[in-house]
Amino acid sequence: MEAQSISVGPDQTAASIVAAKRRAHAMRLLVVIAVHVGMVVLWQLSVDFFRVPAFILPSPIAALKTLASPNYAWPANTLVSATEIGGGYLLGVFVGVTLALLFSWSRIFTLILLPLCVSLNMIPKVALGPLFIVWFSYGILPNILIAFTICFFPVLLTTARGLSEVPPDLLDLVRSLKGTRWQLFRKIQLPGALPYVFSGMKVGAVLAVAGAVVGEFIASERGLGYIMIQVQSSLDTPAMLMAVILLTMLGVMLYGAVLGIERLVIRDARV
Repeated sequence: MEAQSISVGPDQTAASIVAAKRRAHAMRLLVVIAVHVGMVVLWQLSVDFFRVPAFILPSPIAALKTLASPNYAWPANTLVSATEIGGGYLLGVFVGVTLALLFSWSRIFTLILLPLCVSLNMIPKVALGPLFIVWFSYGILPNILIAFTICFFPVLLTTARGLSEVPPDLLDLVRSLKGTRWQLFRKIQLPGALPYVFSGMKVGAVLAVAGAVVGEFIASERGLGYIMIQVQSSLDTPAMLMAVILLTMLGVMLYGAVLGIERLVIRDARV
């Protein structure tokens, strides 16, 4: 009896690879969730076992109980912080990517503005807070601008580097074929620069949260940072900790959104 060989087509092989990647991604996600849940459980058990005073380190349950209090207006203040973080981040990404494109197209523009951008980035962002308040008064706008000043520079640098790291031989080949500058950008520079762009965007997502909180610490009438300053004098540590948790969740959501867009734009993108 002759043995029959089973042939595997290319579609089946590709499907098995995709399924394996999905299983690996799901496993990594489960591990991440398990680690975070385990940390929270260990935190709760440690506070209960060692009887740590709530004003020093409240338990997760004590922090969650503050969500039921209307005094903190958690939804409204969280929305304000989210607006500041999102607005500053989007403005930073837009300005950073736009300047990087201009730098890649014009050496004169790079010579004039890049050193200026570097010098401006050296300014302590906390020192800009009082100036923004004088110029724009209190509100969401100054905090958006502080978040923008902190997060845009990494996007600018990484995008500019990605656009510049194109093999010279490849550029000469495109020019010899009489390719236009737009074709060179769309076919060669942009695909090669996308990993750098998203790398800067992920760094900027972290810095945007810090920038918005810095603005709320300096002077604000709303927001999660404002709550932390208000409850500090009364040693309401559970509310302070809850504000930190909500800020962390906003940062994680922004970072996750960038990762999701990266996976849609770039195939086989890694965290």
